[in-house]
Amino acid sequence: MFEKLIEFFSNPNTYETPMPKADADHVIGALMVRAAKADRAYLFEEVETIDRVLAERHDIGPIDAAKMRAACERLEEAMPDTVELAAILREAVGTDELEDALRALWRIVFADGIERDEEDEVLHKVEAMLGVTPERAKELHDEVISTKLGVVKV
Repeated sequence: MFEKLIEFFSNPNTYETPMPKADADHVIGALMVRAAKADRAYLFEEVETIDRVLAERHDIGPIDAAKMRAACERLEEAMPDTVELAAILREAVGTDELEDALRALWRIVFADGIERDEEDEVLHKVEAMLGVTPERAKELHDEVISTKLGVVKV
């Protein structure tokens, strides 16, 4: 830790935070960030929901969840291909975990109270790549939306 501080203060312009490994947990987080950014507006409500979902999924506190989200944001930026992210996830987890991940992604989409076509497009693409049938994907979507009052589709 001390070495990293020395490195940062020696040359803060070239210091880079290391990338997280592309494990399933970070990939789910990166996909949540990607879903939140799909409408080109990364809102506080979405960030807050990502942190809450990460805290719940990993039984961690808010500070650790925010740190994990930051790592997921770096991973999302470094892996521009949604197909690659979904492929990592598909190979790393079972069906139940995939469905939990999709529920988490829909929670992010609904965080700001507005369901936009751009966000739907990203989520439907991820669902297809994960091998979730359109019928099951609709059930997961409806399950999450039923817990969110006042979500508007635009």
